[in-house]
This record gives sequence, C-alpha cells and structure tokens, in this order.
Amino acid sequence: MITSVLVANRGEIACRVFSTCRESGIRTVAVHSDADANALHARVADAAVRLPGAAPADTYLRGDLIVKAAVAAGADAVHPGYGFLSENADFARAVRDAGLVWIGPPPEAIEAMASKTRAKELMGIAPLTEVTEADLPVLVKAAAGGGGRGMRVVRRLADLDAELTAARAEAASAFGDGEVFVEPYVVDGRHVEVQILADTHGTVWALGTRDCSLQRRHQKVIEEAPAPGLTPGLTAELHDLAVRAARAVDYVGAGTVEFLVADGTAHFLEMNTRLQVEHPVTEAVFGIDLVALQLRIAEGHALDDDPPRARGHAVEARLYAEDPANGWAPQTGRLHRLAVPDGIRLDTGYTGGDDIGVHYDPMLAKAVAHAPTRAEAVRRLAGALERAAIHGPVTNRDLLVRSLRHEEFTSGRMDTGFYDRHLAALTEPAPDPLAPLAAALADVSTRAGRFGGWRNLPSQPQVKRYAVAGEEHEVRYGHTRTGLTAEGVRVVHAGPDRVVLEADGVQRPFDIARYGDHVHANTTRLTALPRFPDPTTQHAPGSLLAPMPGTVVRVAEGLTEGTTVQAGQPLLWLEAMKMEHRITAPVTGRLTALPAGLGRQVEMGALLAVVESD
Repeated sequence: MITSVLVANRGEIACRVFSTCRESGIRTVAVHSDADANALHARVADAAVRLPGAAPADTYLRGDLIVKAAVAAGADAVHPGYGFLSENADFARAVRDAGLVWIGPPPEAIEAMASKTRAKELMGIAPLTEVTEADLPVLVKAAAGGGGRGMRVVRRLADLDAELTAARAEAASAFGDGEVFVEPYVVDGRHVEVQILADTHGTVWALGTRDCSLQRRHQKVIEEAPAPGLTPGLTAELHDLAVRAARAVDYVGAGTVEFLVADGTAHFLEMNTRLQVEHPVTEAVFGIDLVALQLRIAEGHALDDDPPRARGHAVEARLYAEDPANGWAPQTGRLHRLAVPDGIRLDTGYTGGDDIGVHYDPMLAKAVAHAPTRAEAVRRLAGALERAAIHGPVTNRDLLVRSLRHEEFTSGRMDTGFYDRHLAALTEPAPDPLAPLAAALADVSTRAGRFGGWRNLPSQPQVKRYAVAGEEHEVRYGHTRTGLTAEGVRVVHAGPDRVVLEADGVQRPFDIARYGDHVHANTTRLTALPRFPDPTTQHAPGSLLAPMPGTVVRVAEGLTEGTTVQAGQPLLWLEAMKMEHRITAPVTGRLTALPAGLGRQVEMGALLAVVESD
C-alpha cells in the first residue's frame, strides 16, 4: 500500500498529482529548484526537498538527486509527472533499485518506446536516412524529446544541416540527449491520439481518442475528446494500433499513442510512456481519475475487463504566458490574479502573487470544459476564458477565445496547419474601445478621493495615454460640478474599482484592477504611458532588443563588431522557458555593436546587437 508519493516534476502536474494523493490519504513530497523555492507545488506538498540550482540540467533532470530526496523524505513511491525524467528508463530503474515503487511503466517498456526511432522500428516504420528534394518537406525531431523541443520543419534542402545542428542543441539542452532523426512531414494532417491504460494482469484499455491539432511550434494548444469527425472504422483502427503498441512492449500504466491522420489514413508518430498534459479531457469524458488509476495499478490492482463508457465531449485550452503576435515570445513577471468562472476545471501551478520566471515552460494553466455535446463544450470554454480574470503578463487568452470560435474549429475541420493559416487574423489587435477611458476614470476617481473632490469651475479636458496590445490610445475627459464627463459617453459611475459607461444607450460595466503602471479593465490589459517620453530609453536605428528575458546560448560563428551581415541572417540564439529563439539581422549592413555575449542573461528589452543598414 502506497503511503507517501514524491512527484519528480514541478508546477501544474505536481499540483495535479498531489490533489489526487490528498484525496486518497497519501502523503505528498515535492522537489524544487532554487527558482521554484516559493512555487505553488512546493507550498502545497506535505514536505519539500531543495534541488540546488535553477537550470533543469542541474535540478529536475538529476535523477540521482531526486531519488535521494525521496529516500530522505520517507517517500515509498515516485510519480514522474510528465516531461523531465518521466520517460527515462535509467531513472525508473534507479527508483526501483532504491526500494521505491515506480508509478509508471516498466523501464524496459520505456526503453523500447523512449526513442522515437526505436519506436518506429518496433511498429515497422523506418526513418529517412538520405534526404532528397523529392522527400521535402521533412521534419527533424528529437529522438528522446517531446513538447515541440528539438523539432524543425525543413522545406529547403540547403537548410537541412543548419536545422539538424539547431535541433541537436535544443534537444541536448532540454532532454540531455542530442539524438535527432528525420521523417516525412505530413502537411496539414490532424494530430490524433489514443489514451491507453494497462495493468499487470494483462488488461489494456483504449480510452477513446483525442484531437490535438491546434499547435504552435509543434506544441499543443487546444485539445479535445473524442476527436471529431472520425469514422467508426478509423477509430477502431486507431484503438487497435494503440493496444498493439502497448502489448508489444508489455506496457503497464498510463500512456498515449500518437498519430497523424490525413486523407483517412493513420500515420504512427510515437508512444509517450507517461501521462499527457491533455489527460483531463479523457478524465472528463470517461468520468475517471487517471492518476488514481495509476496509483492502483502501481499497487498491483487489476482493471475491470472493459473500460467505462464515454459520455459527452470535453475541450482543454492551455493558457500560456506568451505573446502570440510577437513570435510566441514567452512573458515573465508577477501573476497577480488567475480565476475562471465556476464549472470550469482549472489545473495550474500558479496562484495570485506568484512570479513567472524564465527557466521553465510558460504554461500557466489548463482550462477544461465538459458538456453533453462538442458545440456546448466549446461554447462553454470560450465564454469562460473570455470572462476569466488573468492579471499579469501578456497571455494567449485572446488567441484561445478566437480559436475556439473560429469557423474552422467549430466545424471540426481544423488540422496542424491551423495557426500557419490564421495566426495573423487571430492576433489582430481588437481592444475594447471604452477600456482606456474606463481605466482613466478609475484612476482619476482614486486621486480625487485622495485629494478632496472635484473642481467647482470648468477646466480643460484632461488627457491620459495607454498602450494596449502594442498600440497607443489617448483618452480625454473632463471635470464638472456633477462629476466626470467624456465626449460621446455618459459616465454612469466612476469609482476606483468599477466604472460604468453608457454609449448609444447601452451601459457597460468595467471592473478595474491596477498593478503599478499596468491596468486591467475587464479583460483588457493596459499600460499607462508617461505624458512625456523618456529620451534615455531611445535606441539607435537597427537596434535588436531582447523580445523576452533569457540567456544567450549561441552566437553565430565568426560574428564580431564590424562584420557585414545579410538581412535575415541568424546572429544569436536566446533561450527562454525551454525554447530557443533565433535573433536575425533586420537589414543588410554592418554589425556595429554586440553587447550580448555568449552565456549572458538578459532582461526583456535589453540591447542584443546593432546592425547599421547599408
């Protein structure tokens, strides 16, 4: 009987596993890096053990330290979560060798499926060894990875060597294994997967299908169960292939078999020998707790002969601290508030007041809606996200809402090329036109209460400027003996925390929250701008500024001040939140400054380089 579980992971998945453990009466143990010393998963656990350092390679990828932590804390079992060491056979063996229960598949099964190249061989599929023009486009993938890291689409043969080098470097950084391989790239296919669950008594469940086609940088954004629009025959084929993969390696526990579906044909991608981020949609549809079942299987219990019956439809959206309109740049800073309406499941590793750092994935939370039909579930999730209070750095919330309401998604006709086709339209700024005025009136009402009321005499209109979604907005308002006024709008109420405006006979309430220069008016995020720009913040033409905080992990070979560069030429690579971001020359010209050297940590907006145009 398991009495104490250490989760060898961080953030949302650690909190998720702890929740089930608490309900089961099981004591919980967290591990945390120095960067995560005050993280939610470390705070909610019954005990926590420090892993000195911040980088994953020094902390969460150190299986030896995690096993020692489990023994020191008195845990009798280890749950790997997902990511980091969850698909590391040597770690699974080390856990068992320490006399601990491993809540996962046998190390031999992990080993057989951990390398995507070996998994394909097991399923009778050979990777590309010699790439020709006729094979293009192709996909470079990390053999030991996931989550889109170490993955590159190559459309020109001349780019292959550079992309192989970049993928190897990213894979080695993320997974400690730089092996990559090449396979055909299925253009605009659907990403469909099957959840499996197997016990030690020979029973294997295929728990329906999931569609994960909406992806950015090959990382999933919106997932749902069941996958819409599949024929009964194709669904049965996917289930059979998934069970076949599980039985081929004597699988035990929870796992996922992934496919690309195109023209009614299923193409095997890989088997993930762990719980997936998107597992909540399967839980919602089947009415089960996969973590609880993992625990029971690890204790030797048998599954029922047949899985439970599926009911309804579930949709999950991943909320990221990132700017989709700016190359998906990850964002950092204080998360002041995170709340969704009742009836929506929110799995998160953050709460109000937590800081979002640069060291790990930028996912803040997963929001899940379940309903009798797909249309109802999609509508429920879109409405909840639209109303959610998300106060802090820029997020992908607006993108999620627009994606869920896009006709291609609502009709179930999406594929993995969705964001390639629609990103520009989905990220077009569309701020609430009344939000800047509401923010300004809330601010002046705060100051008026502090300094003693309105002026008795008419005054010149007051002006306030805000930045909203990268655009500047100027608002004008005035004071009268009866209160605040604004042209074309009736001010029904103006208080520090709530403003009600009436335009064209319709009243609009705004809930206001202020955090320094940042203001949230309902779901609109605004930044108050100074009346006069600070001249010291101006940069020379051709300046390249860091789009996010991070570390310079590579500099182009031979690049020094005075070097001539071509427009679009990669100059350096910035790593932030487990992703590499390429910084390229904006114009053809001469590199006149390169203050960001290899290994330097930079803040958002820091000067990286200056290219003087020819």
